[in-house]
Amino acid sequence: MDKGYTFDRRREITHAGGFDRAAYTELAELGLCGLYISEDHGGMGMGPVEGMVVMEELGRGIVMEPIQQALIAGAVLEGYAPDALKADWLPKIAGGEAIVVLAQQERKSRYNLSKCDTQAQQQDGQWNLTGTKSMVAVGLFLVAKGAKGASAAGYVTQDGGRAAELTLSQTPAALVTLDGLTALNHAVDIGIACACAEGVGVMDKTMAITVDYMNTRKQFNTTIATFQALRHRVADMKMQLELGRSMSYYASLKLNTPAAERHQAMARAKFQLGTSMRFVGQQSVQLHGGIGVTDEYIVSHYFKKLTQLEMTFGDTLHHLGEVSNTMQETAGVFA
Repeated sequence: MDKGYTFDRRREITHAGGFDRAAYTELAELGLCGLYISEDHGGMGMGPVEGMVVMEELGRGIVMEPIQQALIAGAVLEGYAPDALKADWLPKIAGGEAIVVLAQQERKSRYNLSKCDTQAQQQDGQWNLTGTKSMVAVGLFLVAKGAKGASAAGYVTQDGGRAAELTLSQTPAALVTLDGLTALNHAVDIGIACACAEGVGVMDKTMAITVDYMNTRKQFNTTIATFQALRHRVADMKMQLELGRSMSYYASLKLNTPAAERHQAMARAKFQLGTSMRFVGQQSVQLHGGIGVTDEYIVSHYFKKLTQLEMTFGDTLHHLGEVSNTMQETAGVFA
């Protein structure tokens, strides 16, 4: 990240539309796109801990290219797709030739994956989809780019990256699995673990930038890093970072556990990460002053990324509700 994805390069990518195929190819050549894909399909056959390490580093560079989506697609297709679909798509995902992303969100769903208005109909052995997906179920399907009836309206996201509204009208699709909700929940849990790890990397770099600024910025002829009140705020930032880091570890270690246990762990982790990311981002801007929100200065982009990650795959309040819903009668009670 330090050598190949500098802040200047990232700004150029943002101005060019929020995605750079060359940068994505460089990441794919490192094997990152195939991290969760078996060696039989051209991947590296690794697991959640390796994914966590990678996402932390990508977070430090606030990388916009969708490696997180490659990890989700690789894991879900490996775990749920028929052999023919695996053979067709997984090598292309691992090699960076195909960019496959999860389109799970719909209007009015409010992070509830079971609310799905998109319809799938089977006719003469072919599945056709009709509906609209945001931020790009009856089942889980794979739709090829350029398929009949599929249109995507792209837009720039808060962090300078790209997303799209996907509209489907009798669009042919390949069936991944009819147990779509199970697969989709698994996909989102993988996304949450990735977002947590990425958030740790973003917070870590945000802290480093803030401390470096405080050691150079002077007021009253002395660096502001010597002011006790400001040092206390940095200590609070560090505490939130480490709380987030430990919960990110927890999420990654729980990613291969049974579904109920995994979902509960992801909600706990995402709640803590949401709290930590908001605190670290806001304190960083406060300690910088006005320069902290200018587009020309790097820390404003880290703040935007932290804000966006808090909303990704369910915001903090949503996951607080999920934690509450899964509590047992004895939660917090000690005999």
